Amino acid sequence: MIKFLFKGIIRDKSRSMLPIIVISLGVSLTIVLSGFLSGAMTDMVDQNAKFETGHVKIMSRAYADNKDQLPNDLALLGVDSLVANLQVNYPDLQWVKRIRFGGLLDAPDGNGESKGQGPAAGIAINLLDASSGEVERMNISNSIVSGNLPKNAKEALIGDEFANKLNLKIGDEVTYFGTTMNGSMTFQNFIISGTIRFGVAAMDRGAILLDITAAQEMLDMEDGTGEILGFYNNGVYDDKAAIALETAFNKRFENNPDEYAPEMFTLRAQNNLGDLLDYANNMSAIFVIIFVGAMSVVLWNTGLIGGLRRYQEFGIRLALGESKGSIYRSLVLEATLIGIIGSLVGTSLGLIGAFYLQNYGINIEGMVDNSAMMMPTVMRAKVTPDLYYIGFIPGVFAMVFGNMLSGIGIYKRETASLFKELEV
Repeated sequence: MIKFLFKGIIRDKSRSMLPIIVISLGVSLTIVLSGFLSGAMTDMVDQNAKFETGHVKIMSRAYADNKDQLPNDLALLGVDSLVANLQVNYPDLQWVKRIRFGGLLDAPDGNGESKGQGPAAGIAINLLDASSGEVERMNISNSIVSGNLPKNAKEALIGDEFANKLNLKIGDEVTYFGTTMNGSMTFQNFIISGTIRFGVAAMDRGAILLDITAAQEMLDMEDGTGEILGFYNNGVYDDKAAIALETAFNKRFENNPDEYAPEMFTLRAQNNLGDLLDYANNMSAIFVIIFVGAMSVVLWNTGLIGGLRRYQEFGIRLALGESKGSIYRSLVLEATLIGIIGSLVGTSLGLIGAFYLQNYGINIEGMVDNSAMMMPTVMRAKVTPDLYYIGFIPGVFAMVFGNMLSGIGIYKRETASLFKELEV
């Protein structure tokens, strides 16, 4: 029966061509859009995790309440022992210290006079300690536009856009003006070892990267840090495990009234990333539902038109004694075969598009120049195993559902009037 129906589909192009085209387009769009938006959302989450939130983050309670103001006067102290304790109790994560600070960066000329100034958004990480994994995690080596990584605590990396604005070159000396943890003024000179572009507009405008030991000395934060970030060793954020970890850690300090007591936050609990995670996880289901509905309506109408064209065929089959149920079942089976063929074609086209967007992406740099949100300037798709089969759900279901609706007309044919209808 299947072989017979398959031959009919191949030989009668007018019966199958339009539905296959509709299904192929719908399935390919489902796969491309699902892969692209899922990849874009995942990239945004990963970008935030690597640069700001970690998979989990520990801050003092007071710092967490005011973190947008970079309140280093509310930072954690005694962090060396705290990090050592975390490494023992939670070995499945890598723990790193980071300090965020703001201030003014001054570029002196050959006479020691200021030739340019600009607000600096500083990040201090373990630049000189290769074992911390920070250089690889933040992709610093590949993001350097000119120069090299700092070789000592007196060298710094500066944003390429920021360097051009201040007319700075490799080897130039800059002076940082800011305030220490204790509220006093601080001045520190650094040698520019390299310029960097992360591709994140919110960071590239005024970025300066220091080794954390230099920042601790400059800001009077010996054995202190603003944030401790935890990253799972496999590099993949596990939401359920992170929430369980957050609950267990915070329970240890729930009876401690000290506003400087450490508090842990998951990635989900920061920067409104919880909604983004849920959206990314449900992306495929959203597109399946949309395209099942849209394609069912189109294929229902296609089935009705096909039913009118095949009105005489069904009448002859009924007149020859074939039951209405048999004709209806063959119509549904035929629709299943057409749905599978269309889904195979659509999946192939969709995967080609998804692989292209994964490799080349879409550059949105001009759209995020003034954005404060941390997001990549090149949005890429992400080809996941579910893209290989997810297109068959709307492709087959929509075709079958549409033909089931249009095929109901078979049961309305009256056997007694068949010969009268076929008399022409």
